[in-house]
Amino acid sequence: MKLIPALLLTASALAASFAASAQDADIRKTLAERYPQFTQIDEVRPTPMKGLYEVRVGTDLFYTDAKGNYVIQGELIDTKARRNLTEDRINKLTAIDFSALPLKDAFTIVRGDGKRKVAVFEDPNCGYCKRFERDLQNVDNVTVHLFLYPILSPDSAEKSRNIWCAKDKATAWQDQMVRDKPAPSASCDTAAIQRNLAFGRKYKITGTPTLIFSNGTRVPGAIGAQEVEKRLADAGSDSSGAAN
Repeated sequence: MKLIPALLLTASALAASFAASAQDADIRKTLAERYPQFTQIDEVRPTPMKGLYEVRVGTDLFYTDAKGNYVIQGELIDTKARRNLTEDRINKLTAIDFSALPLKDAFTIVRGDGKRKVAVFEDPNCGYCKRFERDLQNVDNVTVHLFLYPILSPDSAEKSRNIWCAKDKATAWQDQMVRDKPAPSASCDTAAIQRNLAFGRKYKITGTPTLIFSNGTRVPGAIGAQEVEKRLADAGSDSSGAAN
């Protein structure tokens, strides 16, 4: 007699699974027939809002009803929890495992004890990067892994080459970004910069600066020293939690 509830529960779970699969297939079929951009849907899943489904194409998120008759492009906000669910989801999708970063293709700038770590992808011609670098002077006890990422112009590639080929890369970078003193012309093997560009394409790093913290959190755009401090503290807390 005790087996009957278990069997009913299993049957119910299977029915729910089949229904979810059918729902997924229906949404994919309807959207693909109506809009070419939805022919390569990576994932369909329900949201916390009843009757609303997330449609993911790469790292682009859309929302639709159960039949695929309507599509919303925007942000889903949980007003009770005061959370931007769309932002949370994108952050998760775009997170990069810090241990997967090819650190051999970066150079380091160490301040203080250097215990805290952050990786940054930057273009030497990026005005936002220069503002960020000046703010970063106020952050101590950090190791910055600097990836040259010349995406703005051919001149960006030339300046990146000169910095990468300099005897002291960190000083050449600081001269360029903080003191407006370009690095002297130099030449060497710049395969590392090409690998940085390939890495960025793979992980959809489309702007500079892009920061990656040790807990995998990605931050696109320039942020101030205070926000950097907060992110470093959060990353440290996440690491401690993982260790425990």
